[in-house]
Amino acid sequence: MIELRHLRTLLALRETGSLVDAAERVHLTQSALSHQLKDLESRVDSPLFVRKTRPVEFTRAGLRLLALADQILPEVRKAERDLARLAGTEQGRLHMAIECHSCFQWLMPTVDYFRDHWPEVEIDIPSGHHFDPLPALAREQLDLVITADPQPLDGIHYAPLFRYEGLLAVARQHPLQVGAL
Repeated sequence: MIELRHLRTLLALRETGSLVDAAERVHLTQSALSHQLKDLESRVDSPLFVRKTRPVEFTRAGLRLLALADQILPEVRKAERDLARLAGTEQGRLHMAIECHSCFQWLMPTVDYFRDHWPEVEIDIPSGHHFDPLPALAREQLDLVITADPQPLDGIHYAPLFRYEGLLAVARQHPLQVGAL
């Protein structure tokens, strides 16, 4: 019998292109992921992908199961959201602020993804030049703040989202050009 975990594992394998990354995505060890895939292959009596190819090359059987996953898993997620909404457990409001205006480039697609998965949660992003978000976070008026300028505040934990490298672009003849220094 094919299980949802099998379909989720195959999607992770397709999206990441490697067993190591797929295992991390579905929160398994690489060994456990390999055993799960071998178990599924024995259940369907067919290999699902060609071993030792990078990126992963799926067989016809693997592609068929991926098509099934693409069809079924979004419906399962939708049903889970509907059931959570009916139970009254998936609603609320996320209060957040962002101090890094250049971050809006990646933030808005992330917010869209969040809204697709949790449509009952309202996202509130206050703005204004006189708003100081970190003290508001400390006062629990906000749930999270995205900032490039951490300040030592009691009860506030900072978690890096990614590493950022600032670059300077100058004309070839400019005194700050790398070769000119």
